[in-house]
Amino acid sequence: MGEVKDNEVMDNEVKDNEESEEELLDYDEEDAKALNNFAAKGVGESAKKGYVGIHSSGFRDFLLKPELLRAIVDSGFEHPSEVQHECIPQAILGMDVICQAKSGMGKTAVFVLSTMQQIEPVAGQVAALVLCHTRELAYQICHEFERFSTYLPDIKVAVFYGGVNIKSHKDLLKNECPHIVVGTPGRILALAREKDLPLKNVRHFILDECDKMLESLDMRKDVQEIFKMTPHDKQVMMFSATLSKEIRPVCKRFMQDPMEIYVDDEAKLTLHGLVQHYIKLSELEKNRKLNDLLDALDFNQVVIFVKSVSRAAELNKLLVECNFPSICIHSGMTQEERLMRYKSFKEGHKRILVATDLVGRGIDIERVNIVINYDMPDSADTYLHRVGRAGRFGTKGLAITFVASGSDSDVLNQVQERFEVDIKELPEQIDTSTYMPS
Repeated sequence: MGEVKDNEVMDNEVKDNEESEEELLDYDEEDAKALNNFAAKGVGESAKKGYVGIHSSGFRDFLLKPELLRAIVDSGFEHPSEVQHECIPQAILGMDVICQAKSGMGKTAVFVLSTMQQIEPVAGQVAALVLCHTRELAYQICHEFERFSTYLPDIKVAVFYGGVNIKSHKDLLKNECPHIVVGTPGRILALAREKDLPLKNVRHFILDECDKMLESLDMRKDVQEIFKMTPHDKQVMMFSATLSKEIRPVCKRFMQDPMEIYVDDEAKLTLHGLVQHYIKLSELEKNRKLNDLLDALDFNQVVIFVKSVSRAAELNKLLVECNFPSICIHSGMTQEERLMRYKSFKEGHKRILVATDLVGRGIDIERVNIVINYDMPDSADTYLHRVGRAGRFGTKGLAITFVASGSDSDVLNQVQERFEVDIKELPEQIDTSTYMPS
């Protein structure tokens, strides 16, 4: 809510950037942390069973607009996560918020729901501005705003990022100005500087993956310049999965007496509603077993994780030849191709996605209720992010992991010890009620 002072936020070493279109950050297998999640993992100490129970207030307790509650119900979401429970009541009152919690704990829900709760749309006025550092994340955030505005048709949302002809963005702003703008700093700044994007009525200023934008001096400069174009009196909210102690003071300089929420306890990462199993088998048995599982299991959508680009392409080819509705995503594709395939899967055109760890973090598709680790991930963290694609946001899910070597067993043991979850061997018969929505 306060004005940012140049010497507080900016480093003297920052040089003026050329006014050019933002070069969008790309990401690879190792640091694919860009896509934040509109999803919730349950919390609680009873985390030593395959299925973890949770006792939590419902979304109705937040006294949200009936239209928002209807959209939440339509999406099949049941219980708020700890982060949502802590943040939403304060956020909807307009309080500044800094929130750091691991990927998948529902941070995006906090600003999507609280912003839409507060906005009273006025034609031609941008009321909320959300900045993030990659186009996939911007696309996904915009999608979540659109989904939860189903019963609030007067609220318009639009997304702006580099790589798209800027004239199309200018035309959209001129002819149908949105009330909520999501975008990357470079493109937003270009539109604001040229007076195409009006920021004088912004009441909510939000940074998602804020550390990514504020740690980079060039991007921090863009964010600060955009910030100064918005009114002094506004709500500022910042969210990230990783927020170092060094960057927290920088965040606070954009705010007035913010509420700070830090959820670091790994025990709280255990997934609510996720049944987890493993199968011991040889490498040569994987294809037959996968085929049998896909034939036997009821599912909405499935994500199958493999360890390399070549294996993703080959396995997807094999599944298509066996007449399974499969598609694959990996880092060997252009960003445009990945985004197109991601959208196709998210919209339900294909029911099976074969992927590398490129989509192991952050991909949020509510129809996914089964994850299969065709190849064991290399760490317990990666395992958690992968299986978190199923059973999200209070819905049910099933995770099955193929264990084909001693090193696979080692990682499985690490997961069970670190996250205190009992992953059992897959039984002959699985009760579909354990992972299919009732």
